[in-house]
Amino acid sequence: MKQGRSAKASLEHLVFYPPTTATECPTIVALHGRGTNEHDLLPLVEALALNEVLVVAPRAPFPFDPGGLMGGFAWYEIGQEGLPHPQTFQRSVELLHRFLGEIKGAYPVNPERLVLLGFSQGTVMAYAAALLDPEWVRGVAALSGYVPHKSGLPLKLQQLNGFPVFISHGAYDEVIPVELGRESAELLRDAGAEVVYHEYLMGHEVREETLRDLSIWMRKLLS
Repeated sequence: MKQGRSAKASLEHLVFYPPTTATECPTIVALHGRGTNEHDLLPLVEALALNEVLVVAPRAPFPFDPGGLMGGFAWYEIGQEGLPHPQTFQRSVELLHRFLGEIKGAYPVNPERLVLLGFSQGTVMAYAAALLDPEWVRGVAALSGYVPHKSGLPLKLQQLNGFPVFISHGAYDEVIPVELGRESAELLRDAGAEVVYHEYLMGHEVREETLRDLSIWMRKLLS
């Protein structure tokens, strides 16, 4: 991926252009998990081998430094299981919503081919942004996360007819229980979304089979 200059925006971020930049490009916004940063999902995106895609990777706003490691950030503080801390979550949702509007003006984003890709906390954020404004994005790739439907946000769960969602979850996930992934898939299907759900014999991680299935879904969605 060819890195470009990042414009001033609500969230610090990286941007990578495809080899041939069109006026409007299919775009992936990659949302990292807790304790990492905007670089974390880039190897995953590269492994998908989607050559003509613009990639934007924002950094979560709250510093988080597990085990004394430097450079980690979080989207929100941990609340109850399946329920983010309200104040920090609301702040990040507001920033991400603003950020998505900003990148559409700053970069050659095709607004009709914009996909949110998240892992863990990044998945919760991707769900929140997409379900508040489903018309803003083409779909969501949700890795090891859950729909924050108990957060009090006005999620538009009645306006998802045919909305594409890819969900992957580890059967042995020790961070976000697989039951939350299953519940999210059922909730979205009931709302009319077009859900592809994959459960793998793994923990809170991404494996080769995840990348294989995600690449197939992404290629179909962005073609």
